[in-house]
Amino acid sequence: MKRYAYIILVLFVTLIFSSCNRDDSQIEITKIAIRDIGNKLLLSNQDSTSLVLPVTKIDTEKYQLSFQQELSFKPDELVTFVKNSLAKANLPGDYRVEVIQCNDYEVAYSYEIKNNEEESIIPCAGRALPLNCYTIQIGFENGKEQSSIIYLWLIVPLLLILGFLYRQKRKSIKPSVDHLFYTIGNYKFDKDQSKLLYIEKEIGLSKKECELLEILCDNLNDVVKRDELSKRVWEDHGVFVGRSLDTYISKLRKKLNEDTSIKITNVHGVGYKLEVTKE
Repeated sequence: MKRYAYIILVLFVTLIFSSCNRDDSQIEITKIAIRDIGNKLLLSNQDSTSLVLPVTKIDTEKYQLSFQQELSFKPDELVTFVKNSLAKANLPGDYRVEVIQCNDYEVAYSYEIKNNEEESIIPCAGRALPLNCYTIQIGFENGKEQSSIIYLWLIVPLLLILGFLYRQKRKSIKPSVDHLFYTIGNYKFDKDQSKLLYIEKEIGLSKKECELLEILCDNLNDVVKRDELSKRVWEDHGVFVGRSLDTYISKLRKKLNEDTSIKITNVHGVGYKLEVTKE
C-alpha cells in the first residue's frame, strides 16, 4: 500500500508542475492572441510601422494592450478582431473588453461577450472612436472558474493521499493481532480462548466481556456508541437489560487495571472508548 501511496504522490507532484506549465503556456498564448488584435487595429489605421507595446497581465484574468502611437478605429472592427483572434487561440468565449483613454483613464468604449449570444452586450458598434491614445483591457470572465476546477482536481488527489496516510497512522497505533491475540498495552487478549494474559497471569473473560472487548479493540482510541455496543452484544442475541452494558464495562476495567496505560473512558451520552497511551 505504501508503494501505491508513493505512486499517487509522484503523480500529484507531476500534476502540479504540469498545471503550472499549462498556466504559463496559457498566459503566453493569450498575450500572442492579444498582440494579434493590436496588429490588426494598426493595420486598419494604415499603420504598419508603429509598435504594439508589450501586452501586460494586470489581474488574475485581465490583460492590457497598449500602442506606441495614437489610433482611431470603429468598435465593430474591434469586436471582430477580438473575436477572431481569441477564437483562433482557443481562448474562453466569455470576456469583457474596455477601451480606456490614456489621458484621463475614462472608458471610451466597452462591451461584453458571452458564450450565450443573447447575453452579450455590444453597444454603439458603428460609431468610430476619434484619434487618441488608448489602451485596451480584455478580461476573461470564466478564467477564475476554470482555475478553480483545475485546483480542485489538484486538491482531490492530495486529500486522498492525506486520508490514506492518516488511516495508516491510525492502524499503526491500533492493537496488533499476533495470531489469535490482540495486544493491548501489556496485556494479550485471546478472544478464542476468552482470556486475558498479563505476564504469567491468566484472567478469564465471559462471552459478553469478550464480545465487548473485541469491539473496543477494533475501534481503539475511537468512541463506540452505546447503541452499537448494546445491539451487537445483546440485542442481536436476545433481550438487552438496562444497565448490563455499564456493568460489563466495569468488569473489564477491573480486569485491565494492572496496566495504568489502559483506560476505558465513558464519553457521557455517547458511548465508550478504549484508550492505550504510549509510555
